[in-house]
Amino acid sequence: MPTIAVDAMGGDHAPDEVVKGVAQVSLATDIECLLVGDERRIQSVLEGVSYNPEHIAILHATDAIGMAEEPRQAVKRRDASLVVGVRAVAEGRAQALVSAGNTGACVLACARHFRLLRGVRRAALASVYPRQREHGGQDPLALLLDVGATVRCEAEELVHFALMGSVYARRVSKVASPAIGLLNMNMGSEEMKGGEVLVEAHRRLRQLPVVNFVGNVEGNDLVRGRADVIVCEGLLGNVALKLIEGVSEVLYDVTGRAGERRVAWRLGLRLLSRGSERARALTDYTQYGGSPILGFEHVFIKCRGRSGARAVANAVKVAAKAVRDHVPREIADALAAAR
Repeated sequence: MPTIAVDAMGGDHAPDEVVKGVAQVSLATDIECLLVGDERRIQSVLEGVSYNPEHIAILHATDAIGMAEEPRQAVKRRDASLVVGVRAVAEGRAQALVSAGNTGACVLACARHFRLLRGVRRAALASVYPRQREHGGQDPLALLLDVGATVRCEAEELVHFALMGSVYARRVSKVASPAIGLLNMNMGSEEMKGGEVLVEAHRRLRQLPVVNFVGNVEGNDLVRGRADVIVCEGLLGNVALKLIEGVSEVLYDVTGRAGERRVAWRLGLRLLSRGSERARALTDYTQYGGSPILGFEHVFIKCRGRSGARAVANAVKVAAKAVRDHVPREIADALAAAR
């Protein structure tokens, strides 16, 4: 079983929820976990929960990076739990790292201590999100990348993102032939529309036999089932992801308030409760845990800052699956085949 390092001090609810999530993993799986952070605080949380000590070790770190800290300065602190955890993976003490900490610091710590795969110029932060399904058996979650690691991209980088996303969807989400879409929110879905970078990326992806490219997709396609993996530059991806999350949260808030105020709404919501619960379950980020940073020789899964124990536990399982399925090696092979 792989050893997964976990940044115990990263996130809005660290270390309590992070440690509780790892404790759950220790009882339910054979995954070895290395909790990185303040040993005294970690041990205090463990003493209050059930866990299997055979599957948990602690790597002491005296410092922690705050969620609002400036990333470039923060990752220079060698004793910060995130940095210690990244080094532990780079040195072979663990095979992957999970953190709910500062996103910018996570990306920069990887860049400082992990090597990029051969041929990769920029890493990508990917995110899974719920969407409609066009056919039975289609995964209810799509993969969007980049969502923040690389603000602006060249055509070659978008092609690399497509290859990396395709491998991840195939190996981790078990999608046999992921449909790849290129997000074009400027001009439309026609292949010659958009800026020079998008047109060139479209041309290259069309010529790649190793990816199932379905062409340009627009904003309204994000929540449809046309593409399993959607590729874009980080600025656009981050905006799109936050919009999807925000609409979902507003919908629940509006319907909840309406149900409190009007009897007719309460009756209607009761009739729709089964569908509403399905939608709530689908958009519950805790079920898929975290998002991968792709392009490095090692696996890194980034949880949301507000992650609780369930989300952390699922992120650890995803990390272990990515290690077992040799995702970095598969990405390297896909990049080599495309050259």
